[in-house]
Amino acid sequence: RDVERSRGLGDVYKRQGYSQVLWLDGETMKYVQEVGAMNMMFVYEDRKIVTPVLNGSILPGITRDSILKLAKHLGYETEERRIAIQEVFDAAHAGRLNEAFGTGTAAVVSPVKELDWKGDKVFISGGKIGELTQKLYDTLTGIQWGKLPDTKGWTVPVDAQ
Repeated sequence: RDVERSRGLGDVYKRQGYSQVLWLDGETMKYVQEVGAMNMMFVYEDRKIVTPVLNGSILPGITRDSILKLAKHLGYETEERRIAIQEVFDAAHAGRLNEAFGTGTAAVVSPVKELDWKGDKVFISGGKIGELTQKLYDTLTGIQWGKLPDTKGWTVPVDAQ
């Protein structure tokens, strides 16, 4: 029944023009989990990226791990912890939330331009892709496609023979 209910909610939000649902924890409905099937990340004004801690319902992923490592390499502090949705909205209203994005295998990095929670809407990064979000996408896909050097040893040559 919960699966049917969540599918129904997704349909409601799609009719409102949203392409994804930001999932909150099932117990309290207070803490950010994931966006669609992607890991969620928030970029704050103090060069800090905060993402929900891996807790069993949030799955680890190579893309998530790669983005966190690239962010550190670019001089950002990363923090994995529980994130209350109220905290996100408070930071957005105060101008402290610069960017938000989902990350995962298929999307690599997908910007979030707007959040709506209980009728309160916030636009993030002026509704455009943020500078760091674009940089992370370009860097990771550049490494994947061999257009940028792999300084981390992530790529593995494959012999076609």
